Amino acid sequence: MSALRLLPHAQGNKVHNFIGGEFLPSASGETLPNLDPARNETLALIPRSNAADVQVAVQAANSARAAAWGKSSDAERADLLERIANRIEARLDDFAELESRDTGKPISLAKSVDIPRAIANFRFFAGAVRHQSTSCHPMQGALNYTLRRPVGTFGLITPWNLPLYLLSWKTAPAIAMGNAVIAKPSELTPLTATALAEVFKDVDAPAGVFNLVHGLGAEAGQAIVEHEQIQGISFTGGTMTGGRVAATAAPMFKKLSLELGGKNPTVVFADCDFETTVEGVVRAAFANQGQVCLCGSRLLIERPIYERFRDAFVERVKALKPGNPQDPATSFGSLISLGHRDKVESYAKLAIEEGGTILCGGKRPQLDGEFSEGAFFEPTVVEGLGPNSRCSTEEIFGPLVTLHPFDTEEEALEIANGVRYGLAASVWTTNLSRAHRVSERIESGMVWVNTWLLRDLRVPFGGMKDSGVGREGGRHSLEFFSESRNICIQL
Repeated sequence: MSALRLLPHAQGNKVHNFIGGEFLPSASGETLPNLDPARNETLALIPRSNAADVQVAVQAANSARAAAWGKSSDAERADLLERIANRIEARLDDFAELESRDTGKPISLAKSVDIPRAIANFRFFAGAVRHQSTSCHPMQGALNYTLRRPVGTFGLITPWNLPLYLLSWKTAPAIAMGNAVIAKPSELTPLTATALAEVFKDVDAPAGVFNLVHGLGAEAGQAIVEHEQIQGISFTGGTMTGGRVAATAAPMFKKLSLELGGKNPTVVFADCDFETTVEGVVRAAFANQGQVCLCGSRLLIERPIYERFRDAFVERVKALKPGNPQDPATSFGSLISLGHRDKVESYAKLAIEEGGTILCGGKRPQLDGEFSEGAFFEPTVVEGLGPNSRCSTEEIFGPLVTLHPFDTEEEALEIANGVRYGLAASVWTTNLSRAHRVSERIESGMVWVNTWLLRDLRVPFGGMKDSGVGREGGRHSLEFFSESRNICIQL
């Protein structure tokens, strides 16, 4: 059954851009195929947009800001975000199926995590903007106070692994602060972004506040980054692409946020709660088929429990069986594309060349029927590689984990910090002093202790080193999507 039945504004097998409150084809009329990766079949045709489409979107955003939206109050914007959240919630099943078909991820994951998190993002930033406060600094004979104003128009460029989740993470605070946005989702996963555009139309959002432009990064994405009337760029994606975004946007003095790659360590000490840790580490390694920038793809295990932990870990991983993503019982879906599956497979071969041993996985599963040509790959565990090998230091972004024993805290920290990335880490120990000590010394923007991906939306999110620039979340997002101004009154 076609997933496009869930998009009322789709026309035949085509979905459109959303600009100025209307669904429009690309200016050139050109399209791109959008594939279901689990079946290797075309789901839809999407616009192959270029600078002409971005120009129309910029004009729509400018018109919205010059009209009533430019004078909207915090309460009015918060109410809009609440209406959007309510409408997504009412269409939860539709959004989950679209996300599952578009990405190949299990529908159970989309329904329990991705879509609820998007709903929570809109509701959180509705509350955040209602309750935000600004600074006041009295001085001798004068009073300083700070006001925030919208920046203008933002370009939001989001990846394919968590399509609606990450688009909402940027859209909600940008709109909460009174900006207009031009969103460019990955061309691999356009469907829930299109459904979000339908939601904006259904809740009577002002035309031009949210604009959606589909297309390739080198065409539509580059046109957004380099447009002189787009004042800020929020980008989530690979480190190499982030460098190109920065090279264009920084000389134009745009506000810039970059959330980039990771090669995250999971550090397991011998005094951990064994069963809880095994379960948590499997989830940290293979959630969303390992296609999460926060996944723990380097597993560091203290030597006294190395063999026992390795065997229990591998046993749990072997139970993850790739299958039909739309089956609620499936816990492991396909990768995002055949090309990405080939990349992950090449690293499994490289692991052997580098002297590693594949303990499980490392190959394509044999699936029947409509899934026989899908982008599936077995969850893979490798041991015996040095911590400086390519498989242990390069971002694979898939279901391949390397195991590394260590003897001391210092050795664990040396391995953990010995990569170019610094996004996230997890530490597993029952020793509270060690938890604090090790967490403070790990070079990453986020550290979880005895858990993984437990998120409070108020806390800063982002990385160091080659993992990004800037922070998102809570007041950090509100500040990024606004300009702070100080006013000094002589008393």
